[in-house]
Amino acid sequence: MTASPFPPYGVVGAWVADDGFAFSALRMGGWVVEGAVMATSPLALTMGDPAGIGPEITLAAWAARRSGHPFVVLGDPALYPGCRVVASAAEACAVFAQALPVLPVTLVRAAVPGQPDADNAAAVIGAIERAVRLTEAGETAAVVTNPIAKSVLYGAGFKHPGHTEYLAELTGSPLPVMMLACPFLRVVPITIHVSLRQAIAELTTEIIVTTARITHASLRRDFGLAAPRLAFAGLNPHAGEAGAMGDEEIRIIRPAMEILAAEGIAVLGPIPPDTMFTPRARQGYDVAMCMYHDQGLIPLKTLDMDGGVNVTLGLPIIRTSPDHGTAFDIAGKGVADPSSLMAALDFAADLVARKEIVSC
Repeated sequence: MTASPFPPYGVVGAWVADDGFAFSALRMGGWVVEGAVMATSPLALTMGDPAGIGPEITLAAWAARRSGHPFVVLGDPALYPGCRVVASAAEACAVFAQALPVLPVTLVRAAVPGQPDADNAAAVIGAIERAVRLTEAGETAAVVTNPIAKSVLYGAGFKHPGHTEYLAELTGSPLPVMMLACPFLRVVPITIHVSLRQAIAELTTEIIVTTARITHASLRRDFGLAAPRLAFAGLNPHAGEAGAMGDEEIRIIRPAMEILAAEGIAVLGPIPPDTMFTPRARQGYDVAMCMYHDQGLIPLKTLDMDGGVNVTLGLPIIRTSPDHGTAFDIAGKGVADPSSLMAALDFAADLVARKEIVSC
């Protein structure tokens, strides 16, 4: 394999070498490794909430067919005019160039854009589980999930704060790690879908160390970084200013960093969050380890809302998703932007290609 400048966005069969940011062989500067093997299995794309923008951005992503990697939708065929119903994931590859392939997951009631229906919750949940089982069995190469509305699913027995935690249960993974990535930044929130008050209560040295270990291992294995650099955000203003504005940095964050440094992991911080995401600061690390959800997601979405991708680390399967929600307010109006879903499909295809290179 040889190194070459990045190809245009959407080229499959390339991966970022250690010289670059190593996000994807799609839009970033640096170098890529040529010679990846195209996967023969399609990606599994879940329908998400059928009343949201999932169906229309799915059709737009198929129409663009940007990455070249086929995908099959787990959803109700009525949501996708002109689609082709298939009996297996393998059949999806054969028809993908001509029509959007759909493995049927039938809704109880016809979906109305912008009007979520709890009666369809079981089908939404079932599509996620089926996608996971297909990927575990090797029939599909990765899972890409369209947005769901958790509040709509709770009536059907859904007990989880989000996709990330549900996927961990389905795959028997002890600690799922949520990474958001775009061509300019990667962030990992240590605590995820809990209130700010609860996030502070849950923050411990142990959870920071465990999350960082999983992140470091994934950056090496899945992203091709030989020596990932982890930057840790402070919890308090000015990163506590030596305890004057809070002591969590001293009691919790710094001891975690010392443990990680003793294991040979490159760590930086704690860094005041208000200066951590400037262009110059971002050049000094490969991932920002943030103490709570919005501390990481606000800067990432500000930098690149359309190109951001959610990827779950610590699972035995590959899973990505767009970085936005169901957008019920614009569903069915033809104005939804498919860019983040296309980026999620591209990212999943890249991770599959990287995995095949490593396993060859």
